[in-house]
Amino acid sequence: MGKFYITTPIYYVNDEPHLGHAYTTVIADVLARYHRTFGDSVFFLTGTDEHGQKVEQAAKSKQMNPQEHCDEMVVRFKSLWESLNISHDDFIRTTEPRHTKIVKQILQSIYDAGEIYADDYEGWYSVHDERFWTEKDLIGGKDPVSGREVIQISERNYFFKMSQHQEWLVNHIETHPKFIQPTSRRNEILGFLKQPLGDLCISRPKSRLEWGIELPFDSDYVCYVWFDALINYITAPGYLKEGDAFTHWWPASCHLIGKDILTTHCVYWPTMLKAMGLPLPETVLGHGWWLVDEQKMSKSLGNVIRPLELAEKYGVDGFRYFLVREMVLGLDSSFGGKSFVQRYNYDLANDLGNVLNRTVVMTQRYLEGKAPAVDLSHPSLEFPRHQAEKTLAGVRKHLEELNPNGMLEAIWELVRSANKYVEIQGPWNLAKDPLRRSDLEATMYGLLETMRQLAVLVFPVMPGKAMEMWRQLGMNVELSEQKIDRLEPWGGLAAGTQVAPGDPVFPRIEMPEWVDQDAQPLPKEDPKMPNEQENLISFKEFQKLKLKVASIVQADRVEGADRLLKLKVSLGSEERQLVAGVAEHYDPDALVGRQIVVLTNLEPATIRGVESQGMLLAASSSDGLALLQPDHGLPDGSEVR
Repeated sequence: MGKFYITTPIYYVNDEPHLGHAYTTVIADVLARYHRTFGDSVFFLTGTDEHGQKVEQAAKSKQMNPQEHCDEMVVRFKSLWESLNISHDDFIRTTEPRHTKIVKQILQSIYDAGEIYADDYEGWYSVHDERFWTEKDLIGGKDPVSGREVIQISERNYFFKMSQHQEWLVNHIETHPKFIQPTSRRNEILGFLKQPLGDLCISRPKSRLEWGIELPFDSDYVCYVWFDALINYITAPGYLKEGDAFTHWWPASCHLIGKDILTTHCVYWPTMLKAMGLPLPETVLGHGWWLVDEQKMSKSLGNVIRPLELAEKYGVDGFRYFLVREMVLGLDSSFGGKSFVQRYNYDLANDLGNVLNRTVVMTQRYLEGKAPAVDLSHPSLEFPRHQAEKTLAGVRKHLEELNPNGMLEAIWELVRSANKYVEIQGPWNLAKDPLRRSDLEATMYGLLETMRQLAVLVFPVMPGKAMEMWRQLGMNVELSEQKIDRLEPWGGLAAGTQVAPGDPVFPRIEMPEWVDQDAQPLPKEDPKMPNEQENLISFKEFQKLKLKVASIVQADRVEGADRLLKLKVSLGSEERQLVAGVAEHYDPDALVGRQIVVLTNLEPATIRGVESQGMLLAASSSDGLALLQPDHGLPDGSEVR
């Protein structure tokens, strides 16, 4: 059993929590949960940064003292993490006595060691980012990072001798390729370090700023907010406290950050640790930004996406899944309502939800709802066993690489293979042949065991939905206590386990009206095109036909009719009932979850006493019947043109 210590940045208490904050924290939570399921001891830290000029100014504007302001603002982050099911082990605030005490001890220690000196300073200061810049750093006379206004300041301050550690830092980065990830971020920092590194101003005079941790060696100054904030990573696990907790957890396994704070974590922080005589974290992982209309989210631009609103609308687990699945760590990703809905419907409703529902329903129908006792060496189990072993190996590999997106891709290979297995084995056909009873039982056991494994595997990403899956599978042990290593050897599902069918775990969601569905107008009829034969129809007549993609939600035989099936189909914004003469070619269970093409503007007709509100399209030949369907998943209701 190993250890895994992961941190998020401590979020600025004045910020409004947005999609970027949620993304970093959800990813950290997912990585922490996966390590727990592998049996590792885990420490997951998040928190808030509560000192600095902007906090002081905000408090004054509200006629409050800064601590009261922080106490009021921190609730937004704590409430959001609770709503998003974040499983952090500690939430640190930089105004807590345990932190301020450690910061003062560190300042005094490295001051005594000659790592800090006083000097007069004249340069450019960004009030918004609370950072000093030299003339050559400025771009167009503004802050080179945020692009905001700067002011010229001349004052006496204290400086940390960061420059003397430059050569050592470059050597460490070059000899420890995992220290900064991905490679693009590593190259960015190495490029930055090709220029001479200056010393770091670590103080602010109280005449200009009072809200901060007082320097222990000069009561006229407070500590620079970044120097204070970074130390939280060693405060929480118990630096300078009695006992061995700190030596167990440090160095951190991963500092997970946004790429905009790369310099502070990959230059300031390692040189500070060097001065303290502490080892560096194993990895600093700088992920990309969520973009809206190709722009970074910004309060000033008015494009901030509020995560709680999305989670409340579409469910916490669907929101968590989208964040983990959609962005490749290290790259930027664009957020859009359309991509959110499509990702949910394709991956969760169509793929995972569909195969789970079919498995539980067929177990109920063919095996009285109970997992059968089978010989695990049965040939029908070779395919699902191999796929599960392949998936577990992929999950381990991607977890070691800190790649949750890759982990989900590995898991979804198992989901897709399960859907393929259903089609290949055709349990509905096996159930008709008494001589193939053992094949039926092995097939259903293979599906149930795969669903059990999938519930454990998706739990770190979607804990709520995974527990719903667990309940429908009839498992009577705690899902949160299951370990991935217990999935091997394959075949842990107990014979006789009673399934509990219920509502779809992942019901499809409609495309909201505010989403641009990128609809393209149909081409206009060319009046010059002649009808070459009398049986041709005009394009204008063809346009009257409304053909749409639909998913089959339910399929049943029409009583007293050998050729007819009654289908319930989803058209996205509505559900309809169809009667189709395909019963001789398709078993009802084999149709559930499939997408088909439906003629939707046909007058309703009553067939054998059952109303049909449209017609599905199929092609026939002497070889049989084939349903028309898209070659890949599309949103229900998509028009066929």
